[in-house]
Amino acid sequence: MQRNFPIEQTMQVKIEESWRQQLQPQFDSAYFEILTNFVRKAYQTTTCYPPGRFIFEAFNRTPFDKVKVVILGQDPYHEPGQAHGLCFSVLPGISLPPSLLNIYKELVSEFGQPPAVLPGSDPRTVGRATALPNSGDLSAWADQGVLLLNTSLTVQRGLANSHSGKGWETFTDAAIKAISDHRSNVVFLLWGRNARNKKILIDTRKHCVLECAHPSPLSAYNGFFGCRHFALCNNYLQQHGMTPIQWL
Repeated sequence: MQRNFPIEQTMQVKIEESWRQQLQPQFDSAYFEILTNFVRKAYQTTTCYPPGRFIFEAFNRTPFDKVKVVILGQDPYHEPGQAHGLCFSVLPGISLPPSLLNIYKELVSEFGQPPAVLPGSDPRTVGRATALPNSGDLSAWADQGVLLLNTSLTVQRGLANSHSGKGWETFTDAAIKAISDHRSNVVFLLWGRNARNKKILIDTRKHCVLECAHPSPLSAYNGFFGCRHFALCNNYLQQHGMTPIQWL
């Protein structure tokens, strides 16, 4: 039987049962009660994202025993209509944020099909197709086993990192550690310094860790573009008897 915890009682938030079982010690801890009180007050007195029902969307979309890939973000998008609980993802109809646009560019470079080669042209000069997805909704990835986890699960409107250091990092670190300890052959995609700092939580003897620069326009050309993480991830999954992710 599911047990309510304070944030559920005040904000109608639910978390998927397999994750609840893994994270129950966190829900029962003193720090989580303090975090809950902070989040409740923040949502009552300021505009915060994502909407309360989406705070645990990453967990609800990707049950613990279904996780095949973990992508780590930092905190939710902080502008109206963007955040819905999955890192880097925005709902349909919302313009693609710059980092997500760069993610799509890398995907097309890895999986895009080359256009037809016209007679007499040199195949070496023909690039890959450049059509990018129209929607920034990554729910389909989550449904395939990609845990799209921000290290902080809430944020105040217009203020990046405003809910960092309040306890969410302890909670999401516990989620990463649970995957590392109790699952095998999960691929962790760590982009940028903040994500790469989480490597210490992961047993690299039984998981695949891929690291590179963040897809932000400020750093994408320092190693994200050309990283081939999506292809490498799928190769690893197939080598270990798992269905690859349909990224595009």
